[in-house]
Amino acid sequence: MLSFPAADVPDEALVAGSWRRGAGAPVETVDPATGLAIATVHAVTVEEVAEAAEGAARAAADPGWRSLLPHRRARLLHRIADLIEEAAERLAALQTADTGKALTETRALVASAAATFRYTAAALETAEESITPSRGDYLTMSVFEPMGVVGAINPWNSPVASDAQKLAPALAAGNAVLLKPAEWTPLVSLALGRLITRALAELRLPPGLLSVLPGRGSVVGDAIVRSPHVGKVTFTGGTTTGRTIAHTAADKMMPVSLELGGKSPTIVLADADTEQALAGVMFGVFSSSGQSCIAGSRLFVARERYDAFVGELVARVRKLRVGPGTSPDTQVAPLVHHRHRDSVAAYVDLARTEGARVLCGGSAPEGDAYRDGAYYLPTVLDGLDNSSRTCQEEVFGPVLVALPFDDEDDLVRMANDSVYGLACGIWTRDHRAAWRIARRVDAGTVWINTYKQFSIATPFGGLKDSGLGREKGRDGIRAYQRQKSLYWGTSDAPLPWAN
Repeated sequence: MLSFPAADVPDEALVAGSWRRGAGAPVETVDPATGLAIATVHAVTVEEVAEAAEGAARAAADPGWRSLLPHRRARLLHRIADLIEEAAERLAALQTADTGKALTETRALVASAAATFRYTAAALETAEESITPSRGDYLTMSVFEPMGVVGAINPWNSPVASDAQKLAPALAAGNAVLLKPAEWTPLVSLALGRLITRALAELRLPPGLLSVLPGRGSVVGDAIVRSPHVGKVTFTGGTTTGRTIAHTAADKMMPVSLELGGKSPTIVLADADTEQALAGVMFGVFSSSGQSCIAGSRLFVARERYDAFVGELVARVRKLRVGPGTSPDTQVAPLVHHRHRDSVAAYVDLARTEGARVLCGGSAPEGDAYRDGAYYLPTVLDGLDNSSRTCQEEVFGPVLVALPFDDEDDLVRMANDSVYGLACGIWTRDHRAAWRIARRVDAGTVWINTYKQFSIATPFGGLKDSGLGREKGRDGIRAYQRQKSLYWGTSDAPLPWAN
């Protein structure tokens, strides 16, 4: 149940500082645990995207924003963090209702969003430009300036945290932002937009600095990417869409950052601590119901330990508690949408045709408590070759494929036999082996004897089809700025062609 009145559910778009019902088609947002409608949000039109982009360009160029000193921009980020913390329970409950995620997880995501704004404010306060070494009679400086308008397009799996990871550095860099939430889960992004517009009003900053534009990615997202006012796009989502955005960005000669899909290997070496590895493997793939780009969805176990380890893993996976995100006992919540649940089920059916053994799960749970929700049992498969589609394609659900390996070279070959390169987990007591494998595996992030731990101070991104660029870290702000060089002449001597 929602912990706030239904009338308070945000259902209007934010267009150039104006809250109003979008002029496009209505989209019903649904609680994945019950199948019941939460709200109807009208999409914005291409014309409204153009209006938002024009308003953003004016706001970005407003001297009251463009000339605002960094420490004063940091005040805005701190105020947004305050407002997020004040509304934390409401935001968490709203995200649970909209995405199906467990409340324990959505509370953590809201806290992460607030922390992202605070960290970015601190990074902004301490960011430095540089005087570069001179090689003549001049002083040289390297300075950074905003890009103007940034398009930020986010997925449905972790809206509030993903929004913060793009909004905080983009605003810190001095830009205006067009935020496009996922069509299925717009509510928490709209709620966050309300908080940010409040902070902008309190600090008397241009309201057009943020627009929140719900609707289909193929319409609204495409209009944002193609807008002549947009100077950079940052996108988190599927690789196919990311590749399309990259092509459009190339035509515009526009920078783009892409955080895309994954099929991450999680590796159990022969000397791994069994209890630690079992807990880590399960958490790595079944938390968030597997709806995570970094999910450790390919399990590689040393052959001499394979049968015992996978047998114990399956016994424990069968005991994971499936239920609504509002229940404190739930470990595996419903998937985000019934259509997505059907997509996950289709992948398991594909695995069966490829010769997989379904060791546990492999279907929706039975019973009246699950009948109307988008539930799917945590599933473990084996018996497949690493070249199978099930091992190569991103399922984005609670599905784990287990494979044995013979030695380190065999392991690295299979781990890297993927178009993706986002993340990796390694479970071992041998720090030398951990170091070697971590350096050999194609992955932007490697966890050793842990998984899904994140720091806003540590850059994140992928290799190969998992994306371009990095988010987070002190340089996260610079990713939303243009670098400019200034030369100051210091000599009284005339230039060569004087007179």
